[in-house]
Amino acid sequence: MPGYAYLKSLDPSMCPPRPCYLAIKKLCGYLNKLGIKGPIKTWKSRWFFYDENKCHLLYYRTAQDINPLGSIDLSSASFDCKVENGEGVFEIRTPSRVFTLKAISKQAMMYWLQQLQMRRWEFCNAQSRFPVGSSQLVNEPLAGRTSSEDFLPPVKTPTEAVGLKAASLPAPQTSTALQNISLKHPWTELQNTVYNICGSKQLWGNSGNVFSFSEFQEPPENPDEEQEPEVEAGCAGEGTTEDRRMEPGMNWVRKARWMNSGFPGLPEELSRERNPMDKMSVLQQQILTLTEEVKSQKELVKLLHKALEAAQQEKRVSSMYLTAAEDKDRLELVRHKVRQIADLTSRLETLEQEKKELEQILTLRDSHIQELKEHVQLLMEKNHAKQEVIMVLTEQMARELSDPLQAANTITAETLYKQQEEIDHLKDDIDAYKTQNQFLNSEIHQVTRLWTSVAENEKALLMKCACLQARNCQMESKYLTVLRKLQEAVPGLPSSHAELVRNLIQEALQWDVKEEAEEGFNLNPVSEYDEYGFMTVPDYEVEDWKLLAKIQALEIKSNNLRSQELVEKPLRDRWNSVGELSPSAELKNLIRSGIPVEHRQRVWRWIVSRHCSHLPDHYQRLLRQSKSTEQPASRQIELDLPRTLTNNKHFSSPTSQLIPKLRRVLLAFSWHNPAIGYCQGLNRLAAVALLVLEDEESAFWCLVHIVENLMPADYYSDTLITSQVDQRVFKDFLSEKLPRLMAHFEQYRIDVSLITFNWFLVAFVDSLVSDILLRVWDAFLYEGTKVIFRYALAIFKYNEEEILRIHDSVEIYQYLRFFTRMIMDGRKLMNIAFNDLNPFPMKLLRNRRSMHREELEAELCELEQIKAAYVKERADTRCATLPGCEMLGATSPLYL
Repeated sequence: MPGYAYLKSLDPSMCPPRPCYLAIKKLCGYLNKLGIKGPIKTWKSRWFFYDENKCHLLYYRTAQDINPLGSIDLSSASFDCKVENGEGVFEIRTPSRVFTLKAISKQAMMYWLQQLQMRRWEFCNAQSRFPVGSSQLVNEPLAGRTSSEDFLPPVKTPTEAVGLKAASLPAPQTSTALQNISLKHPWTELQNTVYNICGSKQLWGNSGNVFSFSEFQEPPENPDEEQEPEVEAGCAGEGTTEDRRMEPGMNWVRKARWMNSGFPGLPEELSRERNPMDKMSVLQQQILTLTEEVKSQKELVKLLHKALEAAQQEKRVSSMYLTAAEDKDRLELVRHKVRQIADLTSRLETLEQEKKELEQILTLRDSHIQELKEHVQLLMEKNHAKQEVIMVLTEQMARELSDPLQAANTITAETLYKQQEEIDHLKDDIDAYKTQNQFLNSEIHQVTRLWTSVAENEKALLMKCACLQARNCQMESKYLTVLRKLQEAVPGLPSSHAELVRNLIQEALQWDVKEEAEEGFNLNPVSEYDEYGFMTVPDYEVEDWKLLAKIQALEIKSNNLRSQELVEKPLRDRWNSVGELSPSAELKNLIRSGIPVEHRQRVWRWIVSRHCSHLPDHYQRLLRQSKSTEQPASRQIELDLPRTLTNNKHFSSPTSQLIPKLRRVLLAFSWHNPAIGYCQGLNRLAAVALLVLEDEESAFWCLVHIVENLMPADYYSDTLITSQVDQRVFKDFLSEKLPRLMAHFEQYRIDVSLITFNWFLVAFVDSLVSDILLRVWDAFLYEGTKVIFRYALAIFKYNEEEILRIHDSVEIYQYLRFFTRMIMDGRKLMNIAFNDLNPFPMKLLRNRRSMHREELEAELCELEQIKAAYVKERADTRCATLPGCEMLGATSPLYL
């Protein structure tokens, strides 16, 4: 291969020890780059070179420069070409910027796009390290693609635009001398200019004559070299930054540099035998060119002088600092610099703030422009439709008024010629759009494959991070459990060890959210408040309870992280697919599994609206009545407001925003249902409804739904008779579902109603953590009070083994006070309530309630009779002890 031998003789490092067409071809050539400086847009000629090690496209002012002006990262870039931009124009879109480039022809543009696309794929395919189990489609190499994926056929290499010939040709000339100079990179321009000047001086010194080109007349080793354009194009880009620093003997580089400096035809013209007048005209032309070059260099020197003055100023300040005789002077200089830095910092912050404001304004304007565009598009479509109707009517009218033969004769040759031209233009546009469509299809296909691989990698990393966070929560939970066990053993430890345990417990219970936010990465994902404002670790006065609450929060978070991918995400997808809500078995199972936060408000509103007919202006009328007339229960309401959900930030302070809303809801309900008025416990029910529904009128109707539809009658009356009935029913169910536990309670004379009475009255509010509480409420609002029985039994079933291990009545009561804080797995509790405790028919619950209500009413009647007999007996006894009482007779007022 003669061309390959000639290239190797010039520089062995330029070509590998195998044929160039078999090696990885370099990509380089001249392209025009669109430069934007404010409102001014200009095309600047740049030499582009692809660096396969970093997947960067470097660009220089000329092919002979040693330092690049900039680079384009292709690893995360996409390519685009639009017909409306003009011939040869294409775009490289990176995450931070869009580069607009222009090739000399359409063929050169397609060649660049195809080569850049191929090299981006090779780099991403070589650099990616995907996790095990990732898609095979992502990991297959470029060579393994089938022919069906080749949207575009390979474009032939345009040797006149890329490769070695392009490097040897002169750089494209611009209309003005300064147009092609990069003002953003003065130091790079200076280095490249100095390098070129030094190279030119060395060339002139060796030749002895400025116009002597004898050393460029080296013939190739083989006369057939020009017949290998593919080889030259493949190896032309080998001149990287290191290759351009070649020895003085590299004649072809000097030749390219000299020819690029503005004398493209001088060696050939002066070497011929011509008359002095022709030589004079050629020299005058070169003088003009050199003059323009000198002007551009002078402008560059002015810019460099300014940069040099700034550097000298910095140097003088540094010299003053070094030559200062005393520390005071040095300190003053340092303070001066600090003041300058502070001033610049404040200016930078001001500019950043202005930038953010301008970005917001720009976003609003963009949205407004988009709306206007849509409106204009709609008007254009309407106008187009009207024009079509007009054209149809015009043609119909013309056909009716004129003779068909006469209309045919009116079509002249000029009209036919214009129509033929339009058809040709349309065909050209169709071809261009087809080419664009083919390229964009290939680009979309490749970018989609890259995005899929990145998405799979990100998904694997997120799953790994969730597993690590869950493991960290478990480790911290175990650590706190060990501390709790040590706390129980503190009385038997030495004083130093006991003090150490107390310090460790206090340190574990401290919660500093600011430090976690400053660190930026927190392995402990438990936050201080949840989505509804409940404290994750309530501020209990008992230290042991706080420790248990934190252990429970960590365990719940660990379980949620572990079930995120397998349980929570599929459940969320099922909820997202639910359209209009309607009662069904599937919806019932979904609600039992728990409603996601983003859907809970909508579902609760739908449930309440199904059972309560919202009377228009009814709530506002009740509020006006509560303002005009004092409600007897208002005093008790005011007393209970500060005691409502003290572990929630929306109710913890008297000045909280939800406190006035809660007051209005409770007053309105007391007027709406005067038979009940207000009962302690209603404040907690209304508070939970406010947290979820946010609107106070919706919370009012939710409270009405709970009290009047879900709960039996007289549940919140003065006697609380139905509440007492439910406690007896619950004991029956406890004996049937958990006989061992009930026998254990009877053995130690434990009355569970002392613990469970409040559960039923307020539907577990303040007894369960918010994550589990709201899942209970989801099913409770949809199914009714049997859900409370299910979860109450499930709580005892969850902790059954722990309770059975306690053999002291006092310890059992102490454990039952906080054993709801031992529930770590909400999914497990839900499975116990709705699966392990089946069957649980509503008919059985109603029968048991009826039976125990009759028994309780009979007992209450008997108690009233005993009470009346006791009062009468006591009155008789008191009367007998008084002197002269027997003389008063039966008609005495005292006797009566």
